[in-house]
Amino acid sequence: MRTKKGAIKMHAVLDYDLGLPNYAYIKEGKTHDIKPARTHSFPSDSVIVVDRAYVDFVWLNNLDSNRVIYVTRLKKNVNFEIVKELPVNEKHEHILSDQIIKLTGDETRNKYSGKIRVIEVYDPKNDQILILMTNNFNWTAGTVSQLYKARWDVEVFFKFIKQLFRVKTFVGTSPNAVRIQLWCSLIAMILFRYLKQKAEYKWNLSNLVTLLRVHLFSKIDLWTWINKPILEKVNSPPEITLFD
Repeated sequence: MRTKKGAIKMHAVLDYDLGLPNYAYIKEGKTHDIKPARTHSFPSDSVIVVDRAYVDFVWLNNLDSNRVIYVTRLKKNVNFEIVKELPVNEKHEHILSDQIIKLTGDETRNKYSGKIRVIEVYDPKNDQILILMTNNFNWTAGTVSQLYKARWDVEVFFKFIKQLFRVKTFVGTSPNAVRIQLWCSLIAMILFRYLKQKAEYKWNLSNLVTLLRVHLFSKIDLWTWINKPILEKVNSPPEITLFD
């Protein structure tokens, strides 16, 4: 008996303010990250923070042409020349350099002819130097660094999806069936986020998910319980004796 393994990949843009995806594409596991991104249009003045998998200079040039700001990491094998050195604020010890560059490689230069800002940042947690690149020349280097650091929320989001979408066997294993089950998880996440946002009680999202599973078949008013999950202690009535 032979069994085959399959994989699916979800490509999503996470809204920083809402903590929810603006859009999501569910593709085969072998689909490269950049492919769905090329087909999606972002409104002008958007700020896109991505990792190195999205460093495609044709795509980045299109973002720049449409006045979309990007922040990402520069790949090590990219050739460039330094056009200008920008001053570094001494208060930001983790900022090593701030430069404006132009690409010099034959292939990359034709794909992106404009100037790019490159900032070297030291990451003490992982003891490494990150080379960030952006098309914004007005922000401080510290702001660019903080924006890229905020990209960790994407990892938190996908970690939560994996926790929510814990399955050992699928109801159906066809591509359509698997997509439906993953979309159901995304819908469930939106509902959980909505309940957390509206609840008077300050929930931790993982606790809300866990306790809702416990009360899935309980006959309780949902909003009453979500707003006040912990019952107040009621004083016992005074003890009545027969021989007072």
